[in-house]
Amino acid sequence: MKISVVGTGYVGLVTGACLADAGNNVLCLDLDESKIRTLREGGIPIHEPGLLELVRKNVAAGRLSFTTSIEESVAHGLVQFIAVGTPPDEDGSADLKYVVAAARNIGKHMTSEKVVVDKSTVPVGTADKVRAAIGDELSKRGVEISYHVVSNPEFLKEGAAVEDFQRPDRIVVGLDSPRAEEVMRQIYAPFQRQHDKLMVMDVRSAELTKYAANAMLATRISFMNELANLAESLGADIENVRRGIGSDSRIGYGFLYSGTGYGGSCFPKDVKALIKTAADSGHDLKVLNAVEDANEIQKGVLVKKIVRAFGEKLSGKRFALWGLAFKPNTDDMREAPSRVIIAELVARGATICAYDPVAMAEAKRVIPEPIDYVDGPIQALAGADALVIVTEWKEFRSPDFEEMAKLLKTKRVFDGRNMFDPTVVKRAGLIYEGIGRR
Repeated sequence: MKISVVGTGYVGLVTGACLADAGNNVLCLDLDESKIRTLREGGIPIHEPGLLELVRKNVAAGRLSFTTSIEESVAHGLVQFIAVGTPPDEDGSADLKYVVAAARNIGKHMTSEKVVVDKSTVPVGTADKVRAAIGDELSKRGVEISYHVVSNPEFLKEGAAVEDFQRPDRIVVGLDSPRAEEVMRQIYAPFQRQHDKLMVMDVRSAELTKYAANAMLATRISFMNELANLAESLGADIENVRRGIGSDSRIGYGFLYSGTGYGGSCFPKDVKALIKTAADSGHDLKVLNAVEDANEIQKGVLVKKIVRAFGEKLSGKRFALWGLAFKPNTDDMREAPSRVIIAELVARGATICAYDPVAMAEAKRVIPEPIDYVDGPIQALAGADALVIVTEWKEFRSPDFEEMAKLLKTKRVFDGRNMFDPTVVKRAGLIYEGIGRR
């Protein structure tokens, strides 16, 4: 099948590469010439495990190509996946100008039947706007051409996006025509060989499903963070609590880890957008408002611990920072807790020496504060008063604690991800503070 994908960000590029790997002929469109040049030269503009190899493999096989030509993209695919950004507006709503523009371009240039698939995370009712935009452009041209609009939200975790696409838990499609269902079943047949994972529903339910999923996961994170803060006050250990409740089959262990708050391109934006969607419909989502408030507070928890240990004024203090990305296995710095922590510490006069395995180039681009960057976690400790752990990268899991104790002036470790056993850390002579740990 010939497929066009509009947008080469996390969703678009992963979608295009995985569909090409299943044997389809995929053309990815992006109006950013530098992105397309990078892709044509054998690189990728983002860090995602396994994606570079997948892109190169399918480009070499002739199944995946890239263009900046809208006309070429529209002409290429029976199926047109829209996977463009939906950044938040000032009021928290999702900005749909790129989605609607992509739809209009399809309407302007299509000469044959198209199945238009909303892959971007969009609010309920977006498919109607896409359908109207295409219909408006066809009307302007005075032509009648068959087209179908489908909602097919992505459920990809950054850092595991390729695996998630190729081995999905479920494939949600919202549609209203037998022809669209036929095409979507054909596209996703290679990804559900063992049993049917395709969930066919109405379009609006599919659109809401995506927001509901992310809102639920964000709620679990904020709930556990609030419990962790309570555990500290009560002398309990949140890790014991996590195991106790996670063993309940009704709850499970997923997304029960306390830390410095959620970030990235999805949870913060989608929670805000769902709150705004509800408000526009006359509903006040009190739980989600509390989730968002709790998350913003949690991003400052480590700073509070540091201030409690060193005082409000941190001039002359130097902190080693392990981890910059909002989560491991990505270089995504959007809404990353590290940005809040760095800004707060620098504002109090501290200096920072940071290390992240893959996100330092992106951090240098987006972090305005003057901080130092080094090539390894141990190098960051040299001359530091204390260590602050923000991202739980695997390479941080088993450090030489005795060497850390020698290098850190005050021997303090502020573990924002509860990576270490407090007993082991303290045995090495370090002073340990986690999130909700005894």
